[in-house]
Amino acid sequence: MKHFLSAADVPDVAALADLAAAFKKEPRSAQALGSGKRIGCLFLNPSLRTRLSTQVAAQQLGMEAIVFNVGAEGWALEFAEGAVMNGTTVEHVKDAAPILGQYFDILAIRTFPGLKDRAEDYSERYIQQFVKYAGIPVVSLESATLHPLQSLADLLTIRESFTAQRRPKVVLTWAPHVKALPQCVSNSFAQWMNAWGGADFVITHPEGYALDEQYTRGATITTNQDDALKDADFIYVKNWSSYEQYGEVLCTDEQWMLTLEKLAATSEAKVMHCLPVRRNVELSDEVLDSAHSIVTRQAGNRVWAAQAVLAEILRSK
Repeated sequence: MKHFLSAADVPDVAALADLAAAFKKEPRSAQALGSGKRIGCLFLNPSLRTRLSTQVAAQQLGMEAIVFNVGAEGWALEFAEGAVMNGTTVEHVKDAAPILGQYFDILAIRTFPGLKDRAEDYSERYIQQFVKYAGIPVVSLESATLHPLQSLADLLTIRESFTAQRRPKVVLTWAPHVKALPQCVSNSFAQWMNAWGGADFVITHPEGYALDEQYTRGATITTNQDDALKDADFIYVKNWSSYEQYGEVLCTDEQWMLTLEKLAATSEAKVMHCLPVRRNVELSDEVLDSAHSIVTRQAGNRVWAAQAVLAEILRSK
C-alpha cells in the first residue's frame, strides 16, 4: 500500500480489519517495524481522536510522531498552481512538501472542505498536492470528501461486535445538526461498507440529502427512516449537508434524531457515531448512555485502525 486516502487504496479491506484486530490483541507485536522511522502529522483543522490515536499507533510501531498544526504554528500555505502570491499565503505547498518528504518517512494530513465550491472540495486538491510533491507515502487523517481511518475503525467495530451466523443489517442514518457539516464521514463509511460487502447496507436521509453515487452505489437508499431501521443490527448516526445543493442545510426536522422508541423496531441494534456528537440534537442522551451505544469502543478502535495502516505502509516501503 503506497498511500492511504480511501478504500480504493486497500487491496482487501477485510484483511486490513483483521490486521487491526490482531494489533488490538498484541499492540506491540511489530514494534521493530517502525524503529528509526518518523511520521509527520499535519493538521489544517482541529482534531482530538484522529490526532491522538495516530500518535499512539505510531509509537506502538516504534515510530516517532511529530505533530504540526499548520494554521496555528506555520506559514499560511498556497495550493493553487500558478498562484501570484501577493496575498495572505506565504509558502507554496510545492516548496514545503518536498522538504517534509526529507524530514519524514510517512506524511499524514488532515484537511477540511470549505463547503462553498463542490468541484473544489471534491477535487481533493489540498491532500493531492502533498501526494504530488512530498515524494513519500501520504495518509489521510480526513480530507474534504473522505475519512478512511474512521471507516476502518468502524468496520473493525462492526466485525467484532456481531457474532450471529448471518449478514448484519447496517444502517447509515442522517441526523439533524446545528450547522452545515461535510459529507466526509458518510461518504467514507458508505465506500467501506460497499467495498467490504459483508453486510446488508442501507442509507436513509431526508429529501435533498443524497450522497455522491460514487460512494453509495450498491447500498439500498430510502427517505423513510422507520423502514430503514426495521430489523437493523447496527445504526450509524451522522449529519451531513446537502451534496446537490452543496453545503446547504435543507432540513432541521428533530424527528430524525435517534431515540430508544425508534430502536424498538430494530434487532437490538448497536448505535455508532464518529464523535464529537451533539447530545439531544443528533442523538438523545437515552441512546448514548444506554447499552445500545458502542461509540466509546468505536473511538477506541481508531488506534488499531491507524496502526494497521501504518504497518502496511511501512512493510511496503
